[in-house]
Amino acid sequence: MSDIDPIETARELATHANDIEHLQSDMDKMVEEMKQIKQSIQAIEKTLTEAHGGWRMLLGIGGGAAIIGAIFANLFQGFWTK
Repeated sequence: MSDIDPIETARELATHANDIEHLQSDMDKMVEEMKQIKQSIQAIEKTLTEAHGGWRMLLGIGGGAAIIGAIFANLFQGFWTK
């Protein structure tokens, strides 16, 4: 019944406690990194949302310029081919 060595048990407990401390430290680092990643993703999302309106304006201006260019090309084509 006294097969259990108290000194060996104490060593194992100390080893496990040390492992748990390292795991907890690693988890704390991971949680902090995840917070930073989340903030970065939110910043990227905000930038893309703001740029979305700018892209719409740019496409609208480009489309308008293409229409005007097509109209002028059609008008002047008649002058050049006569």
